Amino acid sequence: MEIGRPELARLTFGKATVNTSLRWLPFFLPTLAVAFDSSTATLALLLGVAEASGLSTFFVGRWLDAGRERLVIILSLMGIVASSLLALIGSIWTLAAALLLLGVASGHITVAGQAWISVRASFERRARYIGIYEISWALALLVGAPSVALLISIFGWRGPFVAIAVAAALAAVLIAAIDDGEHAMRQQVAPPANVSITRETWLIIFASAALAMSALGTSVIAGTWLDKVLGVSTGGVGLVAMAFGLAELIASTSSSAFADRLGKRRTMKLSVLATLIGLAIIASAGTSLFVGALGLFVFFVCFEYSIVTSFSLVSESMPKSPGRALAVSNATGTVGRGIGVSAAGLLYEAFGVRGPVVFSATGALITFVLLIAFGRLRPDVA
Repeated sequence: MEIGRPELARLTFGKATVNTSLRWLPFFLPTLAVAFDSSTATLALLLGVAEASGLSTFFVGRWLDAGRERLVIILSLMGIVASSLLALIGSIWTLAAALLLLGVASGHITVAGQAWISVRASFERRARYIGIYEISWALALLVGAPSVALLISIFGWRGPFVAIAVAAALAAVLIAAIDDGEHAMRQQVAPPANVSITRETWLIIFASAALAMSALGTSVIAGTWLDKVLGVSTGGVGLVAMAFGLAELIASTSSSAFADRLGKRRTMKLSVLATLIGLAIIASAGTSLFVGALGLFVFFVCFEYSIVTSFSLVSESMPKSPGRALAVSNATGTVGRGIGVSAAGLLYEAFGVRGPVVFSATGALITFVLLIAFGRLRPDVA
């Protein structure tokens, strides 16, 4: 069936707000380190802990399969409002609490939106809709990051937190007004909690988690690397992040346009391998801003295409319980992202940018091997 553009636009706006609240942080770690009298490594570790809070999505699968996706989305947006208000207090401890709440809200809105789409779109067309929904990641950099840079320049570090709280509240109101029609009451009782995760589902779940670990292992230190090694100012970091957002927009729209037609698993394997090219360019950049930005651009494009396409594969691996599959996948991916974020700061301080690059390349290779194994169990999913 077709999903209405207004409904999809509202969901995407809500997720873009949440993504912005999460994604601007790594690019401006030096600014936050000064504001909270902390170090980059400490803040990166806190971001890793925040990512780990996404494990809570493990328990939301039954709600999603029972038709409560929109409620989960609205609660997540209100969590972003609370998170932003906590951060405004200015203490490192309240920031830690805010990041924990942010991690929970981010994970829940991701799986709830994907589940909402999965029960309304056939697998043959699903990548199109999920690709549009995941444009929110690109918007977080293309629009969100430069806006954050401007807000910091005018209002200081508190500016972005205030703006995000207002946007999240607005998104919650817009999504609450969506008319779900025939799907609103599709189930009165939640499905059994003991639905088993199949072997092929675990393979694609672990593949997606390894990919997330790979991505965070490099992207979380991108702002620090650009600032300390390549000499990019705070405003310049916002512009570079905007370019990365454009790269992700290209990737998300490409997944939306081509993954259904050319094969989701097939093209995901190719894009995972292509992330290695981006990582190799980053490792060879030295102090060249052009080479470094090019490597990050290639890396972001290929990762974004891969991760967006993986969501459709996860949802179809358990077609009768897509909410559970997506929820468990996000919880598992949270572990990968948490490892990636936590390791990134330590590896960067010990080995420079090549430490996170090698770490990310390892994660990408693990993903590729798991995709091959998934294809052998599910040859019907191209």
